[in-house]
Amino acid sequence: MIDQILAIVFPIFAIVAVGFLFARRRPTDMSVANGLNLTVFTPALILSIMSAKNFQLAEYQQLALAAALIVLGSGVLAWPLARLAGWQIKTFVPPMMFNNSGNMGLPLALFAFGEAALPAAVVLFLVENLLHFTVGNAMMEGRVHPLVLLRMPMLLATFVGVAISLGQVPIWAPLHQTIDLMGQIAIPLMLFSLGVRMTGLGLADWRMGMAAALVSPATGIVMALAVAWMLGIDGRDWQMLILFGALPPAVLNFIVAEKFGQQPREVAAVVLFGNLGSVVVMPLVLAWVL
Repeated sequence: MIDQILAIVFPIFAIVAVGFLFARRRPTDMSVANGLNLTVFTPALILSIMSAKNFQLAEYQQLALAAALIVLGSGVLAWPLARLAGWQIKTFVPPMMFNNSGNMGLPLALFAFGEAALPAAVVLFLVENLLHFTVGNAMMEGRVHPLVLLRMPMLLATFVGVAISLGQVPIWAPLHQTIDLMGQIAIPLMLFSLGVRMTGLGLADWRMGMAAALVSPATGIVMALAVAWMLGIDGRDWQMLILFGALPPAVLNFIVAEKFGQQPREVAAVVLFGNLGSVVVMPLVLAWVL
């Protein structure tokens, strides 16, 4: 079991560590690479999976609903904790809701369950990402911009993939291979970028950060167990939901907080401690669910 868990988590944390150590020795601006990943490689990964012949969208409706309930429910559970501790809701609650389903969730599913689990992992990632750019933005500024959402390459790739899946539209094999090759860049680049990004996060406000390292996986796992029981989900989907709930806060929370001036230093500490805590949390969760 230990060897199996190491085989799953080692490649993930190793690539993150390479990014971290590289950026410590040679300060690196990942803005161009991250932009390419958001606009080209991750949409290619989504489209590659959703346009595959074995992807049946109807099979993932229940999983998508479960993911949405876990994200929203985690916020509901974290809300009173933030009030009790005297922390601003907009600072503490969003990182408890919006987890690292891209940088860590996709590779974790790949190494834990194989390529057959990637479609389900992409569905979880899409639900979390859609909620982050709708509910998350609404929490920050009180409204959602539909036209901005429609211009997001990941959502456009999702809509195209849904149309292909539902219409059973055949894709010319060389074109699909091209899309697939570009999509394969996304996951390693996400992990490397996460390591680079973590060099810029400070250790200030450690109390909130330490709390986040415990509250984030706890609220997510509680919601995952409740939702899986309520919807009657078991098997591999149950395992994936527990892992999804246990994921640390997404680095994107820090970027959003910086954009809106919502205590970015405190959010940086939450993201940093949450992701450092996952070094302990994720192997324990894997030992439980596998």
